[in-house]
Amino acid sequence: MSTTVQTASGEAKTMVLNMGPQHPSTHGVLRVILELDGEIVIKAEPVIGYLHTGIEKNCEKLTYSQCIPLTDRIDYLANLSNNLGYCLAVEKLADIEVPKRAQYIRVLLTEITRIASHLVWLGTHAIDLGAMSVFLYCFREREEILKILEAISGQRMMTSYFRIGGLALEPPPGYLDWISKFLDTFPGHLAEYEDLLTENPIWKLRTQGVGVLKLDDAIAMAVSGPSLRGSGSDYDIRKYFPYSSYEDFDFKVQTQTAGDVYARYLVRLGEMRESVKICRQAIQKIPPQGPFRAEVRGLVPPSREEMKTSIEGLIYHFKIWTEGITPAPGQVYQAIESPRGELGFFVCSDGSNRPYRVKVRAPSFVNLQALPHLVVGKLIADVVASIGTIDIVLGEVDR
Repeated sequence: MSTTVQTASGEAKTMVLNMGPQHPSTHGVLRVILELDGEIVIKAEPVIGYLHTGIEKNCEKLTYSQCIPLTDRIDYLANLSNNLGYCLAVEKLADIEVPKRAQYIRVLLTEITRIASHLVWLGTHAIDLGAMSVFLYCFREREEILKILEAISGQRMMTSYFRIGGLALEPPPGYLDWISKFLDTFPGHLAEYEDLLTENPIWKLRTQGVGVLKLDDAIAMAVSGPSLRGSGSDYDIRKYFPYSSYEDFDFKVQTQTAGDVYARYLVRLGEMRESVKICRQAIQKIPPQGPFRAEVRGLVPPSREEMKTSIEGLIYHFKIWTEGITPAPGQVYQAIESPRGELGFFVCSDGSNRPYRVKVRAPSFVNLQALPHLVVGKLIADVVASIGTIDIVLGEVDR
């Protein structure tokens, strides 16, 4: 079907086409207004707001702990990353030191989450470009991760497993063996994906030289995560500003220099391999016994044993879960490296039991502004590849 409209005088005119907000290739409720000359994109304008949830504003009406389930919904593919970013911000605000055992378990689970998120990206990106088998394989492996998370937290996706000061529960016996079993088989599956895609001439034709983002432009637009590292930068918050004991882990930041869709594909494949490496180190480091929450009176709930045997513990338990915690007045910003880039939480306290202000620096929201730069002058078919390579989650964009 022609995309060019002829005027009555016979003069060629560009055509405006709405892509989304429900198109599967927009990865959610993103609407992109495209101005086309034939199949060439003249202008692209992302339109957001179709999933607005008001999460940041809702946090002002809830206690600090009650905000944690809302962070799950910001990025439903990497909910534990969001839990971690928010909890770290509140812990910085309240000056809470989390036990090493809990920190290592947090690293282990967020890296497992990174693999699961990248698997969703790879599967959906591949199916966008016509590779059906990869989609099925990626969701097969992701299902194993969801089973692990369900066994640990009781939920497959909206786990809300991290708490201010540590973890919600002691992990069940054998959880490290389940994760180790997954880690033993996963590198073989990664090789399967590469066999199907990396040297596939159709895949390379659809991704190489497509959606090019030069490093200077990426920095100017504050792009982060794999989208930035695919352009040559090695900026990774886990290395530059370590949190939750990432300084204790040995891993390599994955970078490529081409800045195109193919480069970002290679970066994310490499990151899954590095996540496997981090997880294996975490399994070695996690002590079999020890506290999974900090012991801070009035800020972190006492252990269940203490709550049952001590009147003081029972009082603190009751006050924290009915009134919430009251960090001293102040404001903090805490950023982590989520699967999509720099995820930051700004939390401001006025000394009450509710945050005065919560602002989320969501990587999808920032990275999305690069889309018009990627697609202008390219074919309309390249728009699909370019949206997929940014790996947006609209829950982050419309938080």
